[in-house]
Amino acid sequence: MNILFKQDTWQEIYYSLKNNKLRTFLTMIGVGWGMFLYVVLLGAAKGMENGFDKLFSGFATNSIFLWAQNTAIPYDGFPKGREMQLHLSDIAYLENKVPEIDYISPQNSKGNFGSAGVEMTRGGKKETYVLNGDYPIGNKISEKRLKFGRYLNDADISGNKNVVVIGEEVYNNFFDAKKNENPIGKSINIKGIFFNVIGVFSVKSGGGLNNDRSVYIPLSTFTKMFSYGDKVDFFAIVGKPNADLGVMEEDIKTALKAKYNASPEDTNAFGSFNLGKEFKKLTGFLSGMQLLTIIVGTMTIIAGVIAISNILLITVKERTKEIGIRRALGARPSEVRNQILLESVVITLTSGLAGFVFGIFVLMGLGAATANQDSFPFYNPTVNYANVFGAMAIMVFLGLVIGMIPAQRAVKIRPIEALRTE
Repeated sequence: MNILFKQDTWQEIYYSLKNNKLRTFLTMIGVGWGMFLYVVLLGAAKGMENGFDKLFSGFATNSIFLWAQNTAIPYDGFPKGREMQLHLSDIAYLENKVPEIDYISPQNSKGNFGSAGVEMTRGGKKETYVLNGDYPIGNKISEKRLKFGRYLNDADISGNKNVVVIGEEVYNNFFDAKKNENPIGKSINIKGIFFNVIGVFSVKSGGGLNNDRSVYIPLSTFTKMFSYGDKVDFFAIVGKPNADLGVMEEDIKTALKAKYNASPEDTNAFGSFNLGKEFKKLTGFLSGMQLLTIIVGTMTIIAGVIAISNILLITVKERTKEIGIRRALGARPSEVRNQILLESVVITLTSGLAGFVFGIFVLMGLGAATANQDSFPFYNPTVNYANVFGAMAIMVFLGLVIGMIPAQRAVKIRPIEALRTE
């Protein structure tokens, strides 16, 4: 009969562990703590990854923001300090010159980048807010969460319509938010011109690329209001899925410097912020954290399993006389070996499961505590159960392998010598 199905086997294991409660408990802490760390750290790393995904949800993370500056190098007869300028015509030019570009969204603004905001009024209330001229495609770069209505569309652009999408703080100031007043179709005065409200958007706590003190009007309307012509303050440029954004950024600047007669070595002519590059660094950091978590947890588990082997060596020495009696009564070496190995597996598996359960409870607590914290980059900490059970399988295997040391020690005990042991 297989040793696993013998009642005597499990009774011996039970009494062996019961008679050494403190030693068994302290031994189990090593493996249990290793599994606990493995689960909690792996779950926490995943929670951070989920948190940043949530924080950047609605953003085109493979994008570059580009604006014009002043030249720093004299070139082709032009002095340094010449002011550069982006134009709507640059969109088609760049898409032709840089095939890695997926699409470009132009935007003008009053109130960002150190410029003064625009005064807006309604019902006797007056306030200064950020005014943006945008295209509908801009909502693909940084998606607005709409509470009322819709965002700008192509008809608004082609018709130079006086329509506006307002931030939640603007809505709270100009409308009765307590009564959930519907602002759609009502108007606000921007720079002496009445604009019909077509939408209200909210922003996650923590900001992002939008803010609640902003309003958006058609870019065509904005350019007429401020006599911009075809000038553009900045471009949001999204690369194709497999594009190298670092190379694409340099290619864009090179193309623009060639078009506007700026020195190829001039690094100041056009400024940019490569969101895709920064986001890639962030995801690389999170992947590194997960790898570090796996290494730390695995090393801790191995240390705990080795501790189990050491304790079993002590146990075998203490049970020398008992093992000798069993051998004298006819117990085969394989039965003695399997008995010790089974004890090793039981201790390892039990402590590992305990660490796993406690780790899951901690992750559930962390998940509940951070569930509604939009500004904190931590959300839904979970673990891949395949990874956990894989680690547990490796842990049990190590328990068997390392358990062979005390098991072989037990097998080598000669009955006569064991019976003489005091």
